[in-house]
Amino acid sequence: MTPEPMTPVFGPGPAREPHVVVRERWAECINLARDHPGKLTEFLNRQLNEEVNVLENAARNLVDFPEADWEIRLWMARQCADEARHALAYERLLRARGGAYGSFPVLNFQFRLLGTIPSLVGRLAVQNRTFEADGLDAAEFSAAEAREAGDHDLAAVFEAQAADEVLHVRFANDWIKKTVAGTPRAVLEIASALTKGSRAFEWVFANGGTEGIRYPVAEQARLAAGFDAAEVKVSADLARSRGQGASAGVRT
Repeated sequence: MTPEPMTPVFGPGPAREPHVVVRERWAECINLARDHPGKLTEFLNRQLNEEVNVLENAARNLVDFPEADWEIRLWMARQCADEARHALAYERLLRARGGAYGSFPVLNFQFRLLGTIPSLVGRLAVQNRTFEADGLDAAEFSAAEAREAGDHDLAAVFEAQAADEVLHVRFANDWIKKTVAGTPRAVLEIASALTKGSRAFEWVFANGGTEGIRYPVAEQARLAAGFDAAEVKVSADLARSRGQGASAGVRT
């Protein structure tokens, strides 16, 4: 039997309307089978909340790091606008499919995790370079899947999201590389943040409920997002060796 992962340290969660049920772990949510008639509504509800989480994180970075260079603050402000547009797009799709925000439980672990990371370089390494890269993989795969199924409205939203995610990952990649070159100790801050993120992810997604939510690595998109060829190869090889793709537990 696999031992229970150690409970990570989380910060407080974001404010949500009283009717929105917030859970701590993926298995505690309502995770419908892929062929369930309500699966798309469940996904859109969760995805809407995740886009808001990323918006909240980017906005909080602007508040928490006012001394950061203007260029990176401008990129984070642009990300806020992009994530708000994504949330509105998913809300429109959710309503069009007969759903409403709060119809299924949601997770806010991204917000609660990022608030415990003290450095901007660490937060961008976890949120943009890791979670958003996984979201890029998921968006590219899901767009093609939706096109094949004839759901062109959903496919268009995924495609627009993927284009934005490339920029979100790339600005973080570029800034992280620049920061590490000028401040070597930033490597330690990144390592600490990634370790914390890995432990949190393991805890939140333990105990089942994640079957069928992994996607192939979007190799060309990751190259466009500023990962070098060696990094992309490692990710793709690791995914293939496991017989699965990047985790889609977080689609940002």
